[in-house]
Amino acid sequence: MSNTKTPAATIADSNVVSKYKAAADVTNSAVRKVLAACKEGAKIIDLCKLGDAAIEVGLSKQYTKDKKMSKGIAYPTSVSVNTVVCHFAPGDNDDGAEQALATGDVVRVQLGAQIDGFAAVVGETVVVGASESNPVTGRAADAIAAAHYAGEAIQRLLKPGNRNMTVTDRVQKIASAFECKPIQNIVSHEQKQNDLDGGKQIILNPTDEQRPVFPSCEFAPYEVYLIDVYITTGDGHAKKSERRTNIFKKTATTYQLKTKAARAVINEVGQKFSKFPFTIRACDDERKIRMGMIECTKVGVAQAFEIHEEKPGEAVGQVTFTALVTPNGVERITRGAAFDPKVVQTDKKIESAELLELLQTSTKIKKPAKKTAA
Repeated sequence: MSNTKTPAATIADSNVVSKYKAAADVTNSAVRKVLAACKEGAKIIDLCKLGDAAIEVGLSKQYTKDKKMSKGIAYPTSVSVNTVVCHFAPGDNDDGAEQALATGDVVRVQLGAQIDGFAAVVGETVVVGASESNPVTGRAADAIAAAHYAGEAIQRLLKPGNRNMTVTDRVQKIASAFECKPIQNIVSHEQKQNDLDGGKQIILNPTDEQRPVFPSCEFAPYEVYLIDVYITTGDGHAKKSERRTNIFKKTATTYQLKTKAARAVINEVGQKFSKFPFTIRACDDERKIRMGMIECTKVGVAQAFEIHEEKPGEAVGQVTFTALVTPNGVERITRGAAFDPKVVQTDKKIESAELLELLQTSTKIKKPAKKTAA
């Protein structure tokens, strides 16, 4: 009997690329629907349900001939408003579920879809009621612009041969130009099939303790990255919220769970969601899942996506995207609304020649011209 392992599927295979891009089409369409619905009076719970439903409808139209292929939500729709930084996907009865958006609210929307385990995730920031005639200004504009340019820089720095700590350094300099900081403990990951938290990682604002021990890595062709950028006008220290956590995911950790309830829950979660994040609201028996998750998260077989909050008065900009690293360049396959400097008007700008040159470089890799024969 052979013990040879099946090689991991990568984007060196055009079929894998097609699945990533099909998932991205679903993701991009869904997030644009949610962003367009972020108007005064819209309720957070309704926006979350809108995004999840849009993903499901979009996926139903992809790879219809292969009935056994896995397709599903890779990240449930979260709608985090103002000082709530991330992961807010409330249940129907949770505090804040019925909160209605108001003009001027800074809203971060994140969601994602997966096809055959190849996921495409996006996160965007929008200000309710903003337009060219009513632009975003002040500190909110600073944070949103900083996140945008940080994302643009990262896409260019993911080229093969560059290193993760170079990304860390450049993003911190960009944030500083807008008198902002990346939020600490936010980590971007290499993606693999059925896994959003692959081997290589990028940290944008390491603590003094993290910086010397954080694993250094070099980017290589045929890798995929889930990039998470959160830029704040505050000091970079978002705190854990008292709001109830609703997003979880099964991890690769194995452990003999003690309670029958926990064993049943982790099996159900694995079968229904694999190792992708899910919201309690998507489960048939919410109470059973929540009870079982207590032991599962305690021993590490499941991960809780805890909600974090900034201090009152601070603003946070988010840019999240999936990027394909190829020998020809770096392709960003997920994107919501295009950044518009006429709508987001900051009085700050990047002046560093090094950063300006980086932002002006192409995301493609120019191949050297072939030498002609003498």
